[in-house]
Amino acid sequence: MKKELNGLFAALLVPFDENGMIKVEGLREIVRNAIDNENLDGLYVNGSSGENFLLNTEQKKQVFKIAKETVGDDTKMIAQVGSLDLQEAIELGKYATELGYDAISAVTPFYYPFSFEEIKDYYFELIEATQNDLIIYAIPDLTGVNISIEQFESLFSHERIIGVKYTAPNFFLLERIRKSFPDKLILSGFDEMLVQAAISGVDGAIGSTYNINGKRARQIFELVQKGDVAQAYQIQHDTNDIIENVLDMGIYPTLKEILKYRGIDSGLPKKPFKPFKESNRSRLDQLIKAYSL
Repeated sequence: MKKELNGLFAALLVPFDENGMIKVEGLREIVRNAIDNENLDGLYVNGSSGENFLLNTEQKKQVFKIAKETVGDDTKMIAQVGSLDLQEAIELGKYATELGYDAISAVTPFYYPFSFEEIKDYYFELIEATQNDLIIYAIPDLTGVNISIEQFESLFSHERIIGVKYTAPNFFLLERIRKSFPDKLILSGFDEMLVQAAISGVDGAIGSTYNINGKRARQIFELVQKGDVAQAYQIQHDTNDIIENVLDMGIYPTLKEILKYRGIDSGLPKKPFKPFKESNRSRLDQLIKAYSL
């Protein structure tokens, strides 16, 4: 039976060695930290936070396999398979489906100015080939693709497009999607705007900082559901203090460095990303202490 894919998901980080190879045991440790320590409901695998677009096809498959083997069937699992190469997306989608992922997700095709019909055909071909449910990954700040409410209606006409990972600051459009498609899944993708997204009625959220701050994310989400928006905002303030510092020091190296403080072999970011700057060490120490990270 298919799992209900609501709740909170870590946008899974991936550890690399100095040669850009995946650190297998470190990846298992990151997976277990997200589920066991941060108390999250599931994993969003091979998204932006996994440095996915810097990986080759075999590395992407390796991440899918390790993550799924580590959690088994008890955890909600979404596989981001989007690629500029539709055939690679199909290959990855089939592979993740065979592994038992509950759904696939795919970023809107980017870089080239694709028409909406081309984007729609991309998604429909991916679904036809994989026979799995699909969650659109809408992140217009990085892709340049803005999907209108009419275009969402056209995409959602396919019964296997079950929802959207909504990483956009347009809360008017979010409200319109929620009202128009009450049965579709909406997962918020901006960690720093979780309280606003929760108020808007999203079904859950996917976040990179949830790898180290998932407990606060759950507090925010559940407080809003209980109607205690004021307290949720207070926790969002703390969360955004953390996010502001992490972004300023470099999101991926800093998140991995925080995991190292927990004894996790979180490795390095993949080049051309730079490793954590030692000049920020005392600042990171203070951040970890101040917010019990």
